[in-house]
Amino acid sequence: MQAKHRRILEAIFTTPANGNMKWAKIESLLVSLGCRVIEGSGSSVTFEKNNIRAYFHMPQPSKAALKYRIKTVREFLTKLGEQP
Repeated sequence: MQAKHRRILEAIFTTPANGNMKWAKIESLLVSLGCRVIEGSGSSVTFEKNNIRAYFHMPQPSKAALKYRIKTVREFLTKLGEQP
């Protein structure tokens, strides 16, 4: 794992959740971990790895992920066995 992805992973698991993290960084982390990206209709996107899926609506118009998205990403990463 690259250092930038490690920092993103650590930031996701920081409490309280950071609601100003850019969605593109989270997406980059998930792809680097081997998640498959499944584009849905509109702004929906699904990430899948090992038959475990997480569904999201990409933030619009702001590019920042809100706290509830960060918490959902944290739960998804935990299910995948990924932690800092």
